[in-house]
Order: sequence, then structure tokens, then C-alpha cells
Amino acid sequence: MTRRVAITGIGVVAPGGVGTKAYWELLTSGRTATRTITHFDASPFRSRVAAEVDFDPRQSGLSAQEARRMDRSAQFAVVATREALTDSGLDPDAIDPARTGTAIATAVGCTTSLEREYVVVSDSGSKWEIDHEYVVPELYRHFVPSSVAAEVAWAAGAQGPAAIVSTGCTSGLDALGYAVDLIREGSVDMVVSGGTEAPIAPITAACFDAIHATTPRNDDPEHACRPFDRTRNGLVLGEGAAILILEELESARQRGARVYAEISGFASRCNGYHMTGLKPDGREMAEAIRAALDESRLDPTAVGYINAHGSGTKMNDRHETGAFKASLGQHAYNVPVSSIKSMIGHSLGAIGALEIAACALTIETGVVPPTANLHEPDPALDLDYVPLVAREQRTDVVLSVGSGFGGFQSAMVVARPEAVEK
Repeated sequence: MTRRVAITGIGVVAPGGVGTKAYWELLTSGRTATRTITHFDASPFRSRVAAEVDFDPRQSGLSAQEARRMDRSAQFAVVATREALTDSGLDPDAIDPARTGTAIATAVGCTTSLEREYVVVSDSGSKWEIDHEYVVPELYRHFVPSSVAAEVAWAAGAQGPAAIVSTGCTSGLDALGYAVDLIREGSVDMVVSGGTEAPIAPITAACFDAIHATTPRNDDPEHACRPFDRTRNGLVLGEGAAILILEELESARQRGARVYAEISGFASRCNGYHMTGLKPDGREMAEAIRAALDESRLDPTAVGYINAHGSGTKMNDRHETGAFKASLGQHAYNVPVSSIKSMIGHSLGAIGALEIAACALTIETGVVPPTANLHEPDPALDLDYVPLVAREQRTDVVLSVGSGFGGFQSAMVVARPEAVEK
């Protein structure tokens, strides 16, 4: 019998507020957290807007030593982990360390600290031969992304399998998919899983400027990210973390845990086509969606809401709209679709986990978050994209998708357990 996987705890650090409650309030209000970049002087760059987290590590419960030791991305992850564990209601003494795993997503690792330290050791780039005597003792931790998974494992007291998953913009979904597999195969009973990212740094801005993926709409930061809108012209970078506590469903029920939802299906594909290009028909994403639904043993008509990738680029929005039609058929026209990136930006490796947290909260609360900034519908995009205002609607099955540079396409189905048991 296949072991089923439940979400029993959620922790969030996101633009617009630290904590799951603040996160959900932002999303359901339709407010945006995008603004002019404050982390560094962005004036030389083409795109100068981002969704930043107002985060003080000490106020968020980290000690001075923890704050010194960890990169910003690891700080996000540890704070979110502590909230998720508290939210799960787990007795720390009842957790079996050897049966608890860790699976954390990040696309760019400890970019913020690496860039900061390179500036120091090279004296702001003026010296070709860097002076290692100026290196901080923590630099190696910043160099290896696996340090983030280690920090989360330490925070959770987890001694089972620990891994970093880094597949670009689908990393958050892929890490959760890996975690689900660990529980299903019986390697562990619980996994602390999710994604974290703190990419807002000059090197990241330069990388995205080079491929013209980010919006140049610098004069109106709050409305810069416009998924599915006719005037959309690029994504907005974001940062943040979401950590979920995943448990074997029957064990969770036996201990009386609150079950937000079940992760019932996951699949990924790669188009093997182009680094940034996407085919309008969305074939590979559609295949991932079909496979995830098949794993869930659910018909496409069961899908009640789609949490879209919705990055706000011309190509992506056409691509996934085509994928929804190809995979769901006529039912695609009956399903509300929205993009929370319109409010919290695109946090690369973290966004998939933030989106799954939103999917679980949609199921629990019966509220579908809107697509902000969708004022001028694109005639070529003809689905229901939930413009501007959240919608009250009981939802039993949610589909979430991710699309990443390199051709990565992932799909995850999150459901009310009773919907899968029917």
C-alpha cells in the first residue's frame, strides 16, 4: 500500500511580512510587495525593482552567533523551519531523528554572502590578486549550498537523509517532490522540506539583465509584475523561504495533527530545447501535469484551482496557458488560475515552496488568491486568471506548476485527503 504524504506544518519568510499569517494576509488582500531595490545601489542596472523581505535576524529569533554564521538564505530557512515545527504541533521529544529527513531547494545558494565577501577580499574589485586574510571564517559555508540543508537539519534535530535540490526555478517543487518520495519509499516518516533564496545582489541583477528576463518598469515598482496582462514585460526578482513539515498521513492522523492538505502527485520534465525559450503549446509542462494527476489518481476535471508559474514574461504566460488547455482539455476554461508572483516576485529556488504553502492555505481557507496588476487582459490568453481580487471558493484539488530556465517543467497536485480517498 502506498504511503501518503500530508502537510502538517507551514513556516514562511516572505516579502510583505515574516510568518505564515502575514504572508496569507498579503496574498488574499491582493497587495504587492514589489519596490525599488534597497539592498544595494541598483542605479546602473536595467531592472531596478524587486520584492524584498523586511527581515531582522535578531527580531526573528536568531542569536548573534547564528546571524553571523549563516547567509541570509539560511537565516530565512531556519526561521521558517522553527515556525513550521511549532505550527505542526510536534513534540520535539517525540521526533525520531533518524527517521526525519531534510530536503531544501535553492537555485543560487549563498549568493549574497559570496558577493559581499568577494568585494571585501578584492577591495571592491580593484585587486586581481585577492587577499585571503580578509576572508571571514564562515566563507566555506557560503561556498557550498549544502550548508543550508545542514542548518535546517540542525534546527529540526533531523539526522535522516539531507539534501539540496537545485534545478533553477522549479527547485522548490522538486525538493518537495523528492521529500514525498523519501516518505513513500519508507526511508523516513517525516521530512522538513521547502525552499529558500536570497538572490537580490548585483551579480544576480546583472545575470537577469543580460537575458532581458526582468522588467525595466522601474517607474512603477508596485505594479511592475503583471502576469497574463497585455502590458507584461518581464519578471520581478524576489526573495524568501517556505518550509513545510511533511509526514506520513496515517501517522499524522493518529497523533491528531492538523492536516492542511496532501501532496498526492508530482512529476517533472525537461524540454531539451533552449535555455530560455519555450514552445507555445506547452507540451512538456502538459506531460508533467498529466503524470502528476495520474499519480494522484485524479481526473483533470477534479482540479479546482491552478497556482500558475505566472512569471510575467510574454513567452511563459502563453506557454503555460497552452499547457493547461492541453492537459485539462475543456475543463481548463472552468478553472480559476492565478499567479502570486504578481505580489511577492519570483524568488527562484524558493518560489515553488512558497506557492505550495499558498496552495495548502487555499484548500484550508477556501480562498483563491488573485493575480495582482491584471488590468488589461491579453486577448491571446483566454482563461480565468482571477484578476485583482481574491475569490472565496471551496477547493479540494489544486494544481501548481513551475517552469525554469534550462527547460525544466514541474507539476504538483495538492489535495484535501478526502478528495483523493473518493
